[in-house]
Amino acid sequence: MVASISARKSVGAAVAYYKHMAQDEYYTGDREADGEWSGRGAERLALEGAVTKAEFEAALNGRDPRTGERLNQIGRTHAPGWDMTFSAPKSVSVMWALSPPAERARIEQAHRKAVTAATRHLEDNHAVTRRGRGGAIREPVAGLVIARFHHHTSRDLDPQLHTHAFIFNSAPRRDGSWGSIVSRDLYKAQKEVGAVYREHLGRALERDGHAVRWQGTGFRLGAIPYSVERAFSKRRLAIEQAAETHGYRTPKGMELAALRTRQAKRPRERAALFEAWKHEARTLGFDLKQARERAEATPGLKSPAANTHAAEASTPTVSHQAMRLLQKISGAARSADSTSSLNVSLRQKQVQRDREAER
Repeated sequence: MVASISARKSVGAAVAYYKHMAQDEYYTGDREADGEWSGRGAERLALEGAVTKAEFEAALNGRDPRTGERLNQIGRTHAPGWDMTFSAPKSVSVMWALSPPAERARIEQAHRKAVTAATRHLEDNHAVTRRGRGGAIREPVAGLVIARFHHHTSRDLDPQLHTHAFIFNSAPRRDGSWGSIVSRDLYKAQKEVGAVYREHLGRALERDGHAVRWQGTGFRLGAIPYSVERAFSKRRLAIEQAAETHGYRTPKGMELAALRTRQAKRPRERAALFEAWKHEARTLGFDLKQARERAEATPGLKSPAANTHAAEASTPTVSHQAMRLLQKISGAARSADSTSSLNVSLRQKQVQRDREAER
């Protein structure tokens, strides 16, 4: 549910990143990459539509992908760009996975528009370039060059609606020249940009008739119980279990736990995934239609604690057999004392809240 950011420290690493991003966790018949250009910097370069490998690599090297013209100088220590990842709340991903196709398309569209709003906020308020001797002069950029890749599943093939926005380290200045970006400002804006994303996504879902339960600057969908969220969070459970087994308690430790449990991506046909998710929901005794009706009949609440209880009360519980299985899994996992900036959200308060809701 956070906007995480990480650097790609070399052109070679960024090219490998592109190859990885261009392969979604499931595929259509033509296996086309679900990537697109975004940002006013991309507009200045006439980049639109699908992202090709040649265009991506040219931009990494500070060149205009259309003409080959040098945009800005690339030094030996130049970082080619940053991956800012926007992940929908788990309840939104589960709602997306279990909804009919038309509803699913609206949810995904709301997510993509929220990502656009968030990157535009970053572009307008926090993207800065330098010029002059030693880079002493700071000035706002006139736009960013961004390649966005839309993905839909976790490595364990659970629903996980998320977008990787790759921000290139070449940006236009207002006088038409190009320069490198001050990375520190991007990192400092991470939480603010994440809040913009959540605000736009939550409001869009509210307008579309979903029962949204606001919790501080975040939200969840009242129709999806925490127990069902946990059942569709196998990746997070695996990381928590590894952290408990190896005694990891620090952000670095949680990163090691993630690496220990990391599996290779397993392409799977889209239709088969949706059928598998619906079967899993049925096994849990969860009926989405009934859950939405009950949640939408419950007035929205502003208190996070009140929202937690209302969300659980407004949705049917899972079967006793499934609940015992979930409790067994949850009992084997313990939350870490600290959190990391991994794309997988491993926040201690969230895990504790989940456990309390399961009792």
